[in-house]
Amino acid sequence: MAYDALVLVSFGGPERPEDVLPFLQNVTRGRGVPPERLAEVAEHYLHFGGVSPINQQCRDLLAAIRSDFAAHGLDLPLYWGNRNWDPMLADTVAQMRDDGVQRALAFVTSAYGGYSSCRQYQEDIAAARAAVGPDAPLIEKLRQFWDHPGFVEPHADAVRAALAQLDPARRDSTRLVFTAHSVPVSAAATAGPHGGRYTAQLAETARLVHAAAAPDLPYDLVWQSRSGPPQVPWLEPDINDHLATLPGQGVTGVVVSPIGFVSDHLEVVWDLDTEALDTAKQLGLDFVRAGTPGTDPRFVAMVRELVLERHAPDGERWFRRLGDLPTWDTCPALCCVPPARRP
Repeated sequence: MAYDALVLVSFGGPERPEDVLPFLQNVTRGRGVPPERLAEVAEHYLHFGGVSPINQQCRDLLAAIRSDFAAHGLDLPLYWGNRNWDPMLADTVAQMRDDGVQRALAFVTSAYGGYSSCRQYQEDIAAARAAVGPDAPLIEKLRQFWDHPGFVEPHADAVRAALAQLDPARRDSTRLVFTAHSVPVSAAATAGPHGGRYTAQLAETARLVHAAAAPDLPYDLVWQSRSGPPQVPWLEPDINDHLATLPGQGVTGVVVSPIGFVSDHLEVVWDLDTEALDTAKQLGLDFVRAGTPGTDPRFVAMVRELVLERHAPDGERWFRRLGDLPTWDTCPALCCVPPARRP
């Protein structure tokens, strides 16, 4: 086989209260975020006992991938490393080196292109390899998967299940609201080799999920989880601001589908299940939040398919997908590199 390991690369999160502030300091290092803002965000984690769901979700995903690989005869050791908290990616890469791994693939828990959702993970991998030294294994990131059936179909089923919880007699006044993590407008404009990739891919995923789940209903793509200095423009509208506009349009209920996420981590359970739900209650809107892929067998099988794509000879590569945007298995050299960082 051309590759001898797979490493799951994710964001990371605290798993006890005393880890929360150090974790947030890792996340925001060099960004000039004031201490009072960190303290505010820390309260979101402390609301859940100081434990982010994301690490356990990574463990569960790894276990599901391991079982799927075994069931399909794919003998590939699995590793896991994070950007911001234990297990740190550099430590994982050192372990891979010690285990004799020479060339590995990386599955990143983000479906989309853009700096923070793709390029920064590439930089994390490069930095981890540099920290380990010249004997570090080569690590190549698997492709973005915003339009892979294994990602789209679980989201569509989750929307159908959520709609079933609302009064069918009020379906005509129900709206679908797709959400994803907001990013600075400047980052969205420069995402991809020609700009706009992050927003274009999300618009395509929203279109695909809507067509599969509820083509008779209107839908919107909005944003959540904004951070950073208030003077920097970010993608809008925010989910809460958008919800406030809906009762005036005759909307009585919403299904909110977080298509920007692969699992129910903190930005889902706080920003949507807590803040957006509270906003909807104040507005008198029925509110159901659709689930995310998590360990859905189709999503797990997608990881295997992405690995097999990369193992195939160049002339035999295939891409199982649903959308119309261009797909490739490796990004161009300067893809999603901010202009200030380009040579």
